[in-house]
Amino acid sequence: MNDPTSLRCLMLGGCLLVLATTTGCSRWIEMAAPNAAEERAVETIARAEQVPLILDRVRISRNGSPQNASSETEQRILGSLADIGLFSHLASATTSVESGEKIVRARLLFDEAIDPHAGATALKGIVIGASMYLLTPFLPLEYEYAAHLTLQLERWDGQIKQYESQSAGTARYHLFGATPIMIDELRGHVMETCLTELARQIVKDTTFFSASSAPMTESAIRTVSAKSRSPLKTPPMPSAIPVAAPAPTEP
Repeated sequence: MNDPTSLRCLMLGGCLLVLATTTGCSRWIEMAAPNAAEERAVETIARAEQVPLILDRVRISRNGSPQNASSETEQRILGSLADIGLFSHLASATTSVESGEKIVRARLLFDEAIDPHAGATALKGIVIGASMYLLTPFLPLEYEYAAHLTLQLERWDGQIKQYESQSAGTARYHLFGATPIMIDELRGHVMETCLTELARQIVKDTTFFSASSAPMTESAIRTVSAKSRSPLKTPPMPSAIPVAAPAPTEP
């Protein structure tokens, strides 16, 4: 008579185990609502009016600490700027530039803020472990990531335009769903949102970056007036004063 009851308990336990395993591996990303902004304007610029853009410097900080900029980050930034179609070509700072060529120099400051909620994660991990993983589907963990981008574009005549954008997102996951891929996905979404906003702002200033918007600044030639220096006059030698020798005395 206990066989049906045992079978039902075994089936129920198996279902709970499958549910815990399936739900415990789930993860999802929530992005902060972007600021209400108008649609990205579409501008066209003649090929002859396009100038090159040189990515002069990329500075990255994470939670206030300086980080090394990777080539992958630079390529992603250059790719986003290239999609605008405003510049003739884009290159890094190592590219040589001809003297007198009209170029736009770009400088990017990339601030990252990461909060893995280490304290809450540790506490939930203890609770999940004490419950033999039964609470895994009901205790989601969090990983927050935010980015703030500041882009400076300096025209060939020294005029500077500055653009800023920011975005944030949260990766929510259960214990078995914590993977490096999840963190990379979150960073990718935040980065793309920031770059899209920067591109929208740059497009508004299309005419500012056209080749005919400003002439080349001529190098200032400093003139210094110099007078010919008269040779130093040597002081006259003092005339020799004859000295009369005393007459010899006779013995």
